[in-house]
Amino acid sequence: MSVTVPQSFNLAQYCLAENAQRHPLKIGLTVVGDDHVQRWSYAQLDLKVRQLAAGFKSLNLKPGAHIMIRMGNEANAALAYFAAIAAGYVALLASAQLTFEEAAFLLKDSEASALVLGASFDQENYAAPGVTVLSAQVLESLFISEPIADYADTAADDPAYLVYTSGTTSRPKGVLHAHRAAWGRRPMRTHWTGLQSEDVMLHAGAINWTYTLGVGVVDPLSVGASTVLYNGQSDPTVWPRLIEAYSVSVFAAVPGVFRQILKYGALERADVSSLRHGLSAGAALPSSLSLEWRKRTGKEIFEAFGMSEISTFISTGPLTPIKSDSPGKAQPGRVIAALPIESGDVPLASGETGLLAIRRDDPGMMLGYWKRPEEERMSFRGDWFISGDLVEFDDDGYIWRHGRADEVMNAGGFRVSPAEVEKCLLTFPNVAEAAVAERAGRDGETTIIKAYIVMRDAVVVDEVAILAHCQQNLAVYKRPKSVVFLEALPRNANGKLKRAALA
Repeated sequence: MSVTVPQSFNLAQYCLAENAQRHPLKIGLTVVGDDHVQRWSYAQLDLKVRQLAAGFKSLNLKPGAHIMIRMGNEANAALAYFAAIAAGYVALLASAQLTFEEAAFLLKDSEASALVLGASFDQENYAAPGVTVLSAQVLESLFISEPIADYADTAADDPAYLVYTSGTTSRPKGVLHAHRAAWGRRPMRTHWTGLQSEDVMLHAGAINWTYTLGVGVVDPLSVGASTVLYNGQSDPTVWPRLIEAYSVSVFAAVPGVFRQILKYGALERADVSSLRHGLSAGAALPSSLSLEWRKRTGKEIFEAFGMSEISTFISTGPLTPIKSDSPGKAQPGRVIAALPIESGDVPLASGETGLLAIRRDDPGMMLGYWKRPEEERMSFRGDWFISGDLVEFDDDGYIWRHGRADEVMNAGGFRVSPAEVEKCLLTFPNVAEAAVAERAGRDGETTIIKAYIVMRDAVVVDEVAILAHCQQNLAVYKRPKSVVFLEALPRNANGKLKRAALA
């Protein structure tokens, strides 16, 4: 499959314009709530996006300005994302799970010129100089009846969107992507998602998560398929009902969602015969879970591995057979390798453990880290981007994971920096030392974040109060689930924390 990117390329146009011309009346996006259903045809999506793009341009923002979008799992989040890009701006779709303080950091760090707030965030007070704050009501007024005539004439390498991810420091870092990132996703079609124009995609995640935005919105729209998102109350039994109601052929989720569906017997109460296969990413897919799903449905779950900097580039799929407990192998067109851990850019032989790396000239590769030149420099080695994951390749090209070389945690499918959580814990009164680590949950398969605390002398320990403090200051996926109180943290002779030795 060719991955040569056209020089003139706009991500929003790529997803919407051609399909609006080819099949204008086809439903492209459906958003289902507890008591409502919203549907948009491709013609309506194209028009609404160009109308809102005209509204953004009426704000007289500088060319290439950053627009931060803080919304719940709602359709306007997708429309605002595409509209910002259609107008030639850079979109930042922030997680709705962030606290006010975390969102304020992103607003400042990204140097956003405009902030779009959903109805659930309208009461937040962002007194940021030079930032135009748009409430949900104001946003509706920006759908100007006279839309922009055409999408911005952007180059493939021009910035299109910004996402934030946890690194090894206590500050989230912005990952800046070009318009070509959407084109770079094309190898996923036949070698992971199997998406075709007649498919109906259902994604179980929130739209402001990059996994959902890419696999659940950008990919199906780019091939002319239909996509369904759910923004009702959390309920594992709803997914089979939606599969039946909308004749879903491809269902994407994290492993935990598949596990919950099986646990609560939801499959037996719905007809899921329309389903061709499932997709899993965000966390390792246990072979036992995949096997049980296959037994109960007769369908496969195809796993993929990726990261915010490049999206998913390793997978199994319709043309790539599954090997139990391996996420798969490089999608055709991707060049990956295991490099020596300490230094060097010569790929290791199969069977040797090294750092997973992907060629930096991949069309899906990020433009760089926003205002983090040192971290960016350390992430590249010659022609390779280093992921930080320890892997080995077998003779068939499948990868086998051996954890992380750094300390970044992966709990529930989200990358979380230990330093960021520890910084929060240390602001709780009378905490002398704090450390966190990724540990197995009660079921032995899911992972949770556990906190290890050393209190000052003669202070009464209070796990409930510490967890409440984290609830106030950290997004849901960053919060420890339990606390262990220690007399001292394990350290080596040089005073460095021995994270692996935590109880």
